[in-house]
Amino acid sequence: MPYIRETIVTTADRAGKVHIAPIGIIAERDGWVIAPFRPSVTLDNLAEVPFAVANYTDDVQTFAGCLTGRREWPTLAVAGCPVPRLSNALAHSVLEVVEVSEDGIRPRHFCRVVSEATHAPFTGFNRAKAAVLELAILVSRLGMLPREKIEAEIGYLSIAIEKTAGPNEKEAWGWLMQKVTDHFAGEDAGGEEARRG
Repeated sequence: MPYIRETIVTTADRAGKVHIAPIGIIAERDGWVIAPFRPSVTLDNLAEVPFAVANYTDDVQTFAGCLTGRREWPTLAVAGCPVPRLSNALAHSVLEVVEVSEDGIRPRHFCRVVSEATHAPFTGFNRAKAAVLELAILVSRLGMLPREKIEAEIGYLSIAIEKTAGPNEKEAWGWLMQKVTDHFAGEDAGGEEARRG
């Protein structure tokens, strides 16, 4: 299995409109692969402007927010790059697309690292942050995973939230749990509708 780093990727279209998305970038050779699903704004933007910024942040609200309709996060310009970075990034890498492998589901964009910078110190690991990140990944796969698996994982991850979360982690967890609840409510309503048939 490849090494994957969970990041927030910023891209922009030709008009300069910025898109912010949580994406696991894949280590390959001396660079990184961005493999967005079809269809996606990230995919469209990379076709128009072949640059991205991988933002390394421990602010899990950004991950949770992007998956729950909260995509407006402050950005800052990056010198020499047409795409900005997140203002809350601890560090970032500017990535330039140099090769595209087409695929019907997830085209792979191999990127070279143009530049990197650090903006703030990393102050240590927190289990609640990791739990929110894992729940965010589950939420991104709600339509793909069985309900039993999702519920079992949430049961385990919630222990870290109860024991180690601060206010930001609790809020991010709440956003994601609302998304899960809404998804299951839709499934249950659909099943009830089918039974009434």
